[in-house]
Amino acid sequence: MIKKIKEIYESKKEIINYIIVGGLTTLVSLGVYYGLVFTIMDPKKAIMLQITNILSWIAAVTFAFFANKKFVFNSKNKKWYIEAIKFYLARVFTLLVDMGFMFLLVTVLKFNDKISKIVVQFIILVLNYILSKFLVFVKKEKEQ
Repeated sequence: MIKKIKEIYESKKEIINYIIVGGLTTLVSLGVYYGLVFTIMDPKKAIMLQITNILSWIAAVTFAFFANKKFVFNSKNKKWYIEAIKFYLARVFTLLVDMGFMFLLVTVLKFNDKISKIVVQFIILVLNYILSKFLVFVKKEKEQ
């Protein structure tokens, strides 16, 4: 049984590690978001909702860059700053997607902000993997 689990893990290591890191990143994002809305921010005010979203994003993206580089994509790229720039730009794109969905769901459709945030995070998780794999941490042929 353990051997079979290990075989499955080895064959799907990148995806499994990404899901784990993505889950931890989501916890960072949600922790900052909920910490702010339960203390000093009012999500019913559109500007405060977006400021809270941005702050949770900054914390999550910083964590995600280092965790993805090391544990998911095992990047050895010496030009880490190029990866960082691409990573943050890709995350700016998904931040805008996140903000758009939150505006639509909470401000326009009046859905619960906490439930909406969880739903939106799953969409962002998938988009972030695709961008990281094919744009940011692209391995050169000799590295593969």
